[in-house]
Order: sequence, then C-alpha cells, then structure tokens
Amino acid sequence: MADAQLVENVDGSWLLQGELGYLSVPAVLQHAGVDMLGKEKVTVDLKGVTRADSAGLALLVEWLRESENAGNSIEFVNVPAQLLSIARVCGLEEILSLK
Repeated sequence: MADAQLVENVDGSWLLQGELGYLSVPAVLQHAGVDMLGKEKVTVDLKGVTRADSAGLALLVEWLRESENAGNSIEFVNVPAQLLSIARVCGLEEILSLK
C-alpha cells in the first residue's frame, strides 16, 4: 500500500492523497496534529485519495472528534466514491457531512 500524505495548501486547506489503509493512516493522523486541527475551520480535500478502507473512514471520524473537542469545524470535500460507500454502510455519511 502506498503511503498517504497530508499537504497544506496555500489557502490553508489540506490535501489528502495516496492510499488510506491500516498501514498508512497512523502516520497521517500523527502528522496532522495541531497544525491542521488548531484552526477554527478546516477543509480537507480528498481528491488525491486513490484507495481507502475502513481505516480511512476511521481517520475522518477521529479528525471530526478532535475538531469538535477543540471547538472547531472540519469539512471533507471531494470524497472518493469508495469512501462514501463505506460511510453509507456505517451510517456515517451525514455525521461527517461528506461531499
């Protein structure tokens, strides 16, 4: 599985790219930290995600939880169909406000 990367864009949004699986998600989660979730409103663009499984969905849930605990908001855009399908099956599509 290819490593996933989280890159900050010039506008302050974040681009997530690569494969999101149980091997790559822990590194992405650790990398995000305060730089990403320390902002009042965070936008994460998933257009670069090439493959995702339930670990990828768990990453989004964790970011949502951390963001809410910090009193911030997070938005996920350009979510791949594979990840949307997993979220639907788990009943998380609406909670995560996936677009």
